[in-house]
Amino acid sequence: MHERFGKRALDLVVAALLLVLLSPLFAAVALAVRWRLGSPILFTQPRAGLHGAAFDLKKFRSMAVGPGSDAERLDGFGRALRASGLDELPQLVNVLRGEMSLVGPRPLPLDYGRLYSARQALRLRVRPGLLGPGVAAGRNAVPWERRLELDAAYAAAPLRLRTDLVLALRSLAVWLRGQGTTAPGHATMPAFEPGDRADR
Repeated sequence: MHERFGKRALDLVVAALLLVLLSPLFAAVALAVRWRLGSPILFTQPRAGLHGAAFDLKKFRSMAVGPGSDAERLDGFGRALRASGLDELPQLVNVLRGEMSLVGPRPLPLDYGRLYSARQALRLRVRPGLLGPGVAAGRNAVPWERRLELDAAYAAAPLRLRTDLVLALRSLAVWLRGQGTTAPGHATMPAFEPGDRADR
């Protein structure tokens, strides 16, 4: 029942409620981004959604515009914004539009799809999520192979409300502790490379 009807209904109700309740926080973060980083306030990038369909993911911008590496364009404000998870809040609009779910594999760039093994491609069977297995396990601190396996396992199993609630609570705990903002030795998360793929 949750898989067929409940999950989407819950996404709509909770996303709409959060957008209303958190509107003052949205405004505050938007003003802070505008003050520290200028325009645009939002970062938009095509990502792979359900069955690999493209959609425009929204985030509050955390990096300066211009040339340079991620480390060069990411200052203390941007790091704090990413660590808090507040940069991800605009994705509630993606949830409301049906492009994402509250819980699911994190949406990844479109060109990663051609690099997935058959097992890893299972992650595209479900809507990507704001929270989910990869976030709950430690966000960017989790190596690609492990993250993609967690995503595949989630997508291959029956979708259950209890599983989503546990993953949501664990993900929020990781966010609140500011864990996993970066991969070891990197300013953010390195791109997924074919060599990271584990064919099964």
